[in-house]
Amino acid sequence: MKKPFITFLFLVIMGYNGMSQQDPLSSQYMFNTMTYNPGIAGTSGMICATALNRQQWVGFDGAPNTTVFNISAPFSLFNRKHGAGIVIESDNIGFDKDINLSAAYSYHIDMSNGKLGIGINLGMINKLLEPTWKIPSGDGFTQPDQDPLIPVNKESFVAFDAGFGVYLKGDKYYGSLSVTHLNQPKIRFTKNEAEISTYISRHYYLTAGYTMQLPNPSLELLPSFFVYSDGKVAQINVTSLLRYNKKVWGGVSYRAGDAITGLVGFELYNGIRIGYSYDFPMSDIRKNTSGSHEFMVNYCFDLNLGKSPMRYKSIRFL
Repeated sequence: MKKPFITFLFLVIMGYNGMSQQDPLSSQYMFNTMTYNPGIAGTSGMICATALNRQQWVGFDGAPNTTVFNISAPFSLFNRKHGAGIVIESDNIGFDKDINLSAAYSYHIDMSNGKLGIGINLGMINKLLEPTWKIPSGDGFTQPDQDPLIPVNKESFVAFDAGFGVYLKGDKYYGSLSVTHLNQPKIRFTKNEAEISTYISRHYYLTAGYTMQLPNPSLELLPSFFVYSDGKVAQINVTSLLRYNKKVWGGVSYRAGDAITGLVGFELYNGIRIGYSYDFPMSDIRKNTSGSHEFMVNYCFDLNLGKSPMRYKSIRFL
């Protein structure tokens, strides 16, 4: 086989085993915690729904495109506080199309300095492969149908997936530690009755943030960091947001060795929050892309079955 084909095959293999290709990126991680940490489910005390779409490396054919939707709610059972949620994620890159669906549960513990959520998520991951190979013909080039390790036809495999996480939330801070793909799901494809297998490695997430009140009572500084790793390679994000009147925010994030990100967002009067981020790549890939775009919509509300959240005293009940 010629070197160009070996290089291309190496890139495809990295698409299965490389950290950044197995779990998709998110620049607005502070609004997307539910996707990678089930411990956050219900800890806000409200029903919260988030939708996010990320278009990475715009201009590349087959560039990553990720869409996420998650929703969570608190509930009480046996005089204990709990949370539950659902996560749906679609991640497309090249001819690899993945769909993740999971249900999350969290147990809440009230602490003197905040609330602790301990959660698990159980679900399935469907990996769909629709390959379109472009290999030069002629001597010295191995065609896909002649290689037992290269899938030729459409392949689909469903595997069980699990995760675990803890989330601590206080008045001015939050902290999150979680693991996805805890069971390292095995993925198996077939070709000519032969089995081609790989697996999804565990991913570890650590993130924390703080709300700092500035001298101007309308302004707050929100620094945060986000670290994730597959146990071999780590990626670090550091973000600083400035928020005005708790309704409008903007700031910058740095992803070490990868990109500088600008973030903006605002909250409507009905409580819906809308965010946008743009990644400017710092590596050589910037020569072939106009950057990455990410759009986010978040809404949290309290379901009181028509009851007013305000309590009034009446002389009839004194």
